[in-house]
Amino acid sequence: MKGLEGLVTHMRTLGMLVVVMTTGMAFAQAPAPSPVRPPPSVLDKAGDVPDSQKLERSTQALGGMREALRQVLEKVEEARRTKDVVKLNCANEKLTQIKGLLRISEQADVSLQEALSKQEAAPGEHEYTKVMIAQQKVGQLRSEAEECIGQLAFRTDENLFVEVEEPDNLPGGDPTRPAPPPDLVVRPPPASPID
Repeated sequence: MKGLEGLVTHMRTLGMLVVVMTTGMAFAQAPAPSPVRPPPSVLDKAGDVPDSQKLERSTQALGGMREALRQVLEKVEEARRTKDVVKLNCANEKLTQIKGLLRISEQADVSLQEALSKQEAAPGEHEYTKVMIAQQKVGQLRSEAEECIGQLAFRTDENLFVEVEEPDNLPGGDPTRPAPPPDLVVRPPPASPID
């Protein structure tokens, strides 16, 4: 019996040691990094946004996406006018993606309105989230389209006039076309020895 009591005491001590070690390890771990979140007005958790605001924000997001589509269309036309195929292809690619996201968002907005009218929370939250994510992606694509055309790097005017002043002390002429050597005049020998 004495051996059994010693074993139980030993097990209790061992158990307490395990608890202390586990607690110490829990405190020693670094806290998990907090995820980077977009501004709360852009991508709130759909369940935290009241239904009336979901409709309002969805409508505003669609308006913003349509405006971005218009701006990117202007970039495509600008690239077409300058006949720059690389810029045109780049801007066209962004335009196509924006059109697809806008189409999905418009369908999601209609589905959101249906879900809210039927008071179905889960489908409404899903459709609202689709619109908000599409809005962020469209904003990113609009910036990329501006980079395609070079709007963020510099802005040039089609009627830009550059005047170059040439210093006075430069040698004249085109250095790639040197002047021909002078003609050599050779005097023929005298015809008679008498001068």
